[in-house]
Amino acid sequence: MKILLIVVLFFASLFVGYAFSKKYRKRQQFFEAFVMLCQKFDVEINFSKERIKNIFLNLDESHKARLLGIDRNYISFLDQEAELSKELLFKSISFLKEEEKDLLFIFFKSLGRSDLESQSKEIKNYLTRFEGLTQSAQQDNKKYGSLSVKLGLIVGLFIVILLI
Repeated sequence: MKILLIVVLFFASLFVGYAFSKKYRKRQQFFEAFVMLCQKFDVEINFSKERIKNIFLNLDESHKARLLGIDRNYISFLDQEAELSKELLFKSISFLKEEEKDLLFIFFKSLGRSDLESQSKEIKNYLTRFEGLTQSAQQDNKKYGSLSVKLGLIVGLFIVILLI
């Protein structure tokens, strides 16, 4: 019975470490998807003059999954089902820092509000900012993501040693 308890506690601590590392991985994937979305906006708005809603609707499913519902939340705003607010836009996203949420909110608020040339310049400006956030998220994932798993492993081993 004691061995079973030790094994369960070890794997529980390892799972907790893995769960914490998932936050950093999700944040990295989110910003990578957002950079690709901005690139798609820039191309589609400049060359095909596609509407913003259609660009969101034509995203592939894997890209939509990595955006974690922010696309659906923005489309519901475009359909006038709800007013755009930070709570609505980020209702399923909890891993972003407050300043990142502010930047993304201003980006979505400004979409479609100016002429084609100004919109393109604005998207390119945001694209460079999001690329910087992507690099930051990658560094955080490398640093803290693996650290979380290692700490979970160490805590698990510490529990095993204490109970033996």
